Amino acid sequence: MPEPRIIRFYSVTDEYGELSNFALYPIVVGKQRWKTSEHYFQAHKFENPKDRAAVRAAKTPMEAARMGRDRKRKLRRDWESVKVDVMRVAVRAKFRQHDDLAELLIGTGDARLVEHTDRDSFWGDGGDGRGKNTLGRILMVVRAELAAERERST
Repeated sequence: MPEPRIIRFYSVTDEYGELSNFALYPIVVGKQRWKTSEHYFQAHKFENPKDRAAVRAAKTPMEAARMGRDRKRKLRRDWESVKVDVMRVAVRAKFRQHDDLAELLIGTGDARLVEHTDRDSFWGDGGDGRGKNTLGRILMVVRAELAAERERST
């Protein structure tokens, strides 16, 4: 059986850059609009509503990411146990709320999606393929959900 093709993504300017949380696609979760899925994810690291609001107001996803890494802000006590669920909410919202993104994601077929970066071995592949690639795995689950929903509705 042939190996599935691998689609590596990271920078928003690269092919499949739309898969990145830094891609400029706003999402609405609850009644709040977020500039990007990165804004949503980073803001949810904090318990203090003022800290969340500050991250939500960040001008760019890079600024939101920097703020999310700022340990002067108090991290939620349960962050390690909820961070994957928070990311799942953000990714589902992004790909359900933008038809062009849903098409792109479904169009990757059975390809293995890999966030290729040496900066992160939890969300990404660690640059050498040994990382957990948690973001890529979430994207593949969302892709399967969207494809199944499309299949049921036709």
